[in-house]
Amino acid sequence: MKILSLFDGISCAQQAIKELGVSIDAYYASEIAPEVIAQTKINHPDTVHLGDVTTVLDVGHGLYFTEKYGDIDLLIGGSPCQDLSQAKAKTREGLKGTRSALFWEYLRILKEVQPKWWILENVASMRDEDRDVISAELGVQPVMIDAALVSAQQRKRYFWSNIPITQPEDRGLVIKDILIPNIERKYIEVANHIKTARGIKWDKSGKGYFSQQDRAYSVNGKFPTIPTARTITKSNILFDDGRVGVLDYMELETLMGLPHGYTKDIKQKEKRGGAIGNGFHVEVIKHILKPIV
Repeated sequence: MKILSLFDGISCAQQAIKELGVSIDAYYASEIAPEVIAQTKINHPDTVHLGDVTTVLDVGHGLYFTEKYGDIDLLIGGSPCQDLSQAKAKTREGLKGTRSALFWEYLRILKEVQPKWWILENVASMRDEDRDVISAELGVQPVMIDAALVSAQQRKRYFWSNIPITQPEDRGLVIKDILIPNIERKYIEVANHIKTARGIKWDKSGKGYFSQQDRAYSVNGKFPTIPTARTITKSNILFDDGRVGVLDYMELETLMGLPHGYTKDIKQKEKRGGAIGNGFHVEVIKHILKPIV
């Protein structure tokens, strides 16, 4: 199989395809972040890196790509969601925003390359009007899959594809199931807090303002979507004994269906956490691809 991955990140799609036992004849990746490119070169050394998505193909020159690299079996990508996400509800510009407008690059390349199979992923919290524009351009309606069905993380995403998509079975996983035994863990002292349905939240300012980051999620429930800006010190969980601990990077990797140590060569904490949170969920991609495998 020949794959073209746009916005490849740490190549979670490639990891999923390998875990399915698919023989990869060629894997072409468009990515610009140097730290994740370097990590992919370690994890998947045969990856062919193509650089910026805006220069993968010049408009009207799709034959250049297919003549140079051959026909593509699968095009996959998750265009940036920052301008679409509910997390930026007050300021989001939708598909007109600088980052999320890169959807149009995905669409351009889809039309140029004309792969046998294709998948586009993006956040399910986008406005209906943006979802409808994407659907009209791609000619299919999205399927929403929550990674909570296959992991201990709530992560709702839309998937547009010409592959028939079904819902995966619920594996019933919670945070407690993915914790690494006897790991050296950082704990946080929390004096004043209030209970919530999913754990606790506390106020560092003393003014009654509860930051989204100053929360701890019960080990008996699900972890929220890992924000791209999340550092390890903000990955808080509430144990049954009342202590608040921090998830290890390897546990964050497990939340995304990745092997332990998959991102260990990204030394900057924020960039490592961001790389994990930015990726595809490996188990979800494996589920979607099973019909064509």
